[in-house]
Amino acid sequence: MKQQNFYFKHLGFIIIFAMITGALMGYFFPEQVHLVAPLGGLFMSLIKMLVVPLVSVSIIAGAASLGNTKSAGKIGISTFAYYMLTTVVAVSIGLALGSIFNIGSGLDLGNLTSSFSNEYADRGGTAGFWATIQGFIPENPFDALSKGFLLQILFFCLFFGFGVASLEAKKKDSLIFGLNSITEALIWMVEKVMYIAPIGVLALVADAIATFGWPVFAKLLGLVGVYLIGVFIHTFIFYPVMIKCFSKLNPFKFIKSIAKAQLIAFSTASSMGTLPVTLDVCENDLDVSPETASFVLPLGATINMDGNAIYYALAALFFAQMFDVELTAASYIAIIVTATLGSIGQAGVPGPSLLVVAVLMAADIPIIGLPLLFGVDRIFDMIRTAVNITGDASCAVIVDRFSKE
Repeated sequence: MKQQNFYFKHLGFIIIFAMITGALMGYFFPEQVHLVAPLGGLFMSLIKMLVVPLVSVSIIAGAASLGNTKSAGKIGISTFAYYMLTTVVAVSIGLALGSIFNIGSGLDLGNLTSSFSNEYADRGGTAGFWATIQGFIPENPFDALSKGFLLQILFFCLFFGFGVASLEAKKKDSLIFGLNSITEALIWMVEKVMYIAPIGVLALVADAIATFGWPVFAKLLGLVGVYLIGVFIHTFIFYPVMIKCFSKLNPFKFIKSIAKAQLIAFSTASSMGTLPVTLDVCENDLDVSPETASFVLPLGATINMDGNAIYYALAALFFAQMFDVELTAASYIAIIVTATLGSIGQAGVPGPSLLVVAVLMAADIPIIGLPLLFGVDRIFDMIRTAVNITGDASCAVIVDRFSKE
């Protein structure tokens, strides 16, 4: 057990080392890389195998648990509505910046794209508004599960989760317990797959560098830069505007007070780990009532993932541009819906990478380039956690004002 803890504690650094090693292998030994390339394909197959069941069970359990917020009345409804609103705004910011900066374009990936054309040909978005809406509803949920139609899966799982929430307490609690147990088993599977993540990343990065060269990494640095812009807009412009419009608190005081919790979140990359500090800041520095803070903040640490939502949208645009995938209106709707529901339903899902797969699959974007993000995922994780807890605190301030009135 100690070896496992040590390994996962340093997994981020191991993946970074594997990514650098793979890049050097691809640059200096491009002819020999084909020997290790199949290991990357094996790793991606294992990741894809777990996406649908893990996201499905997580969404059902999350929707079933959220059904309990009705008992909290006004606070519960306003909290959930605020988290939904800010998540949609976050996704929109990511899509807008991805379109403006066009960060993934400029690479010739035609050969790689063609190898994925058959896999994604049958998942394409249907044209037209009503056809797109109708496409959200699966005629056969099991068929959608087997074929990986993510939007249809999300719709059914949400609907089913709310159905579970409507049951009497004894039945509901037993089902939620079972769903959480399944999630734990799936997380165990993810942990086992992550043992070979460094090998898979090494193989995939080596293959990418041997095929396309160093410009791929230049694009990756551009993605980090654009993400920082999106985070700045959402954290230091959007949240203060919401505070100004819907509470009596000075936005500058809010930003100054929450900085302590942001630093803890940045260093730990854990919203739950930062929760005691966020509670202390909200109750003692921002004058939020303990009743409101104790409800809003734990819920936010579970379902409010605005930093993740920006990341999902940017990653989708990044890879769509990289692989020259033309996004339709249906594709953008798919990204918005999947990124929003995926970020809210992320409770229990270890790390965001699997949910990036879900967003890409929903919009018919190849996922072969996803391991490029693994090496810098720790950087993204630290940043987005700081964004997430800022959103939690802003919700607590605003909801507390309305609950008092």
